[in-house]
Amino acid sequence: MNPLKTLESMVKTPLLNRENYEKLKKIQNKKVFQIINEYIELCKPAKVTVITDSVKDINYVRERAIEINEECKLSMRGHTVHFDAFNTMQDHDQARDKEHTRVLIEHGEEISKRVNTIDRKKGLEEIEDFLNGCMEGKECLVRFFCLGPLNSKFSILALQITDSFYVAHSEDLLYRSGYELFKKLNDSNDFFYFIHSAGELVGNPPVSKNLDKRRIYIDLKEKSVFSVNNQYAGNSLGLKKLALRLAIHKANNEGWLAEHYFIMGITPIGKERKTYCAGAYPSGCGKTSTAMLPGQMIVGDDIAYLRKWDDGYCHIANIEEGIFGIIRDVNQNDDPAIYNTINSPGEVIFSNVLVHNQKPYWLGMGVDLPDEGINFSGKWHLGKTDKNGMEIPLAHPNARYTVRIKDLQNADPELHNPDGVKLNGIFYGGRDSDTMPPIVESLDWVHGVFIGASIESETTAQTLGKIGIRKLNPMANLDFIVVPLGKYINDHLKFGSHLKITPKVFSTNYFLKDEDRNYLNGVLDKLIWVIWAEGRIHGEYEAIKTPIGYIPRFRTLKELFRKYLKKDYKLQNYETQFCLRISKILDKLDRVEQIYSKESDIPEKFWQVLNTQRSELKNLYSIYRKNMILPTELLNKY
Repeated sequence: MNPLKTLESMVKTPLLNRENYEKLKKIQNKKVFQIINEYIELCKPAKVTVITDSVKDINYVRERAIEINEECKLSMRGHTVHFDAFNTMQDHDQARDKEHTRVLIEHGEEISKRVNTIDRKKGLEEIEDFLNGCMEGKECLVRFFCLGPLNSKFSILALQITDSFYVAHSEDLLYRSGYELFKKLNDSNDFFYFIHSAGELVGNPPVSKNLDKRRIYIDLKEKSVFSVNNQYAGNSLGLKKLALRLAIHKANNEGWLAEHYFIMGITPIGKERKTYCAGAYPSGCGKTSTAMLPGQMIVGDDIAYLRKWDDGYCHIANIEEGIFGIIRDVNQNDDPAIYNTINSPGEVIFSNVLVHNQKPYWLGMGVDLPDEGINFSGKWHLGKTDKNGMEIPLAHPNARYTVRIKDLQNADPELHNPDGVKLNGIFYGGRDSDTMPPIVESLDWVHGVFIGASIESETTAQTLGKIGIRKLNPMANLDFIVVPLGKYINDHLKFGSHLKITPKVFSTNYFLKDEDRNYLNGVLDKLIWVIWAEGRIHGEYEAIKTPIGYIPRFRTLKELFRKYLKKDYKLQNYETQFCLRISKILDKLDRVEQIYSKESDIPEKFWQVLNTQRSELKNLYSIYRKNMILPTELLNKY
């Protein structure tokens, strides 16, 4: 049957009016028509609305989200709040659901023991059962977006079908409109598509009811994602981390990289240059706050594509144009750019915060907080508990804000450049309380890939489950890697080998603590580590070579602290932060080895770095006979 004819037949019903049919007809792509037909028939919405790139259509989404109470207006012009489903502090829809996010694989296919998978046939049967009739009585939106700058080698088109106006509104803040590009697609099948439904709703404001049937399934074969019975953006926004999985699969079969990176432009005081760097950090580990450092520019805070460009260098682009950021601890002192934007008139969506007198409040806001209000649990008061007796906080620890990057005072003008920006450096960081120094430069690209592949981080409130468990998280991307780990690492090695000059790679650690569990890093100290790294990229600072990489010299940091933070950086602080904790690092290497030894086809170069590092650390211990070796003791050894 002709898919367009099937759509045309709907015009005779209340489902699809003539105006929306004509919008679809202009796409002229059989695959698009087929997808829309199939899932309208399965999901059974009461109405289908097609949204183009027009201001009128996009405004309709925003206004309708408020009309049906998926979002509520706040006192500040343009600000709204959305709440996700809540049963208890352990059972809610306010963080990514790792357990039920699965990759569909064919029988006998293997990706990695660490990737959550399900048999493709079984998974499709289950998800289609949950999708059957999931949109009854609701309006279905058909959306068209572009991942990456428009009309670029970075661009990937994306079709979205959803019954959530909150999801659609969020995507308008986060992604570039792509309807006009879909009109040029002709018969190509080279696009991603996403099917989402909040499922049966309950309450006022309406939230997903059947959280036990929450499913997020990724179909690599069809380049599609199915998400049902949820609204939290990390589970529902197909174009975000769900699309990242599809992009990683595509990239690792085409010779480029899709990564969990921020992108920032760094300009040191007194310098006219701008140095573009990327960074990968697990959620809650300082990623956005690094990308938003005072005095620097932001291109993106979450997802990036990397390609070898015509000039032989690595170029990188933000696939988004907005930020879905963690709001906890965002305050005037530590995050002025974000704080000022979300406290000024303009389009902002808050989620899972407290609302008191139509104003939003969150944890770590840096102001006096009210004792009552409305939050994700309904009417809230200080000391309120859930049915299990667990105290309900004022706002969820994973509460969020959604804004367009262009509305930030430090938005980089290269955000939409179809060539992206030239990448000079990469930062990798996790949540590490007792092992690695605050900043270390890799010895070379291969060692840098090893650093990225060895990121460890304690679990946080951004995912469901226990917090405080240390886990390996390669390139801060483990949750999204849908190719074998050996292939993923080897593709990074190969990518660098084809570049004229590779970006310098650095590890960072903002969470190092002393024996009394006090942080050794100040909140803004990360600015110094980033500025030092930028100087190293341009060959401006000397460094101390160690088995784990290059570390700063004391006199350099002392000068940078005085220049940028007006702080007197003490030698004692330096020695405590940058001493080599031999036994701790060896323990980390053992953990890394134990995990990667269970994976197949890990590149030999990876093992060479690990074994060399272990051997040199053990040799240092045999010389000094102690586990804490000061930087000054290393000056004459390397």
